Amino acid sequence: MSAANSSAKPPPGAGNTGRTRVLVIDDDKKLCRLIADYLSPMGYDVSTVHTGPEGAERATAEPWHAVLLDVMLPGMDGFEVLKQIRRQSDVPVLMLTARGDEADRIVGLEIGADDYLPKTFSTRELLARLRAVTRRATRPAGPPGTESPPELVVGRLRVNTGSHTAVLGDQALELTPVEFDLLASLARARGRVKSREQLLEEIRDRNFDVFDRSIDVHISALRKKLGDDPKEPRFIRTVRAAGYMLINPEA
Repeated sequence: MSAANSSAKPPPGAGNTGRTRVLVIDDDKKLCRLIADYLSPMGYDVSTVHTGPEGAERATAEPWHAVLLDVMLPGMDGFEVLKQIRRQSDVPVLMLTARGDEADRIVGLEIGADDYLPKTFSTRELLARLRAVTRRATRPAGPPGTESPPELVVGRLRVNTGSHTAVLGDQALELTPVEFDLLASLARARGRVKSREQLLEEIRDRNFDVFDRSIDVHISALRKKLGDDPKEPRFIRTVRAAGYMLINPEA
């Protein structure tokens, strides 16, 4: 096995070590050691905790580039831990599922997970998915003195790809990195249909097989945050057998 060193911009307060800080929340101590031993030479600082309550506390009390979160945990299950994380942080979260069960994946994505990994994952896939979510969440800023990229404006919706923020009217939207990337992709193509395959290619940053329904789940979560009704959409329209489209109010 070999892989290039990972480089990611440290989150605020993480210092300038140049290493990527990852928290693993899993009661399987052997798996935690294997993950730490594999990722450490790749430029990652891995911390591990083994209960739900401790995981929720560590994940929200310290700055992390990413969190690997098991579903089945003592004291508090992974879904409740994720809910607590999302109340305070938009850190990328990869859920770990013992069975790769579709129901677990859907629930995790709906709550705000960025991706999932069944526990049969290979170390190469773990590294690729970890790099993908941290790359989305740590885009470099432009050179000093340069102007911010223009906002993508669609009616009352404003999406700023420079500051990674979205505002609907005067209300800031609290989006996960995946939800923001989906919204930005649809905003760039406003009035045109984007297929699920196109959206997956843009937000995943990898060539692995992906969970077919993940886009639908993230779109559903995005609609809820926009206050959108899929039956009478004001923002995101489903185009049967084609994909999704952000409605252009001027069209």
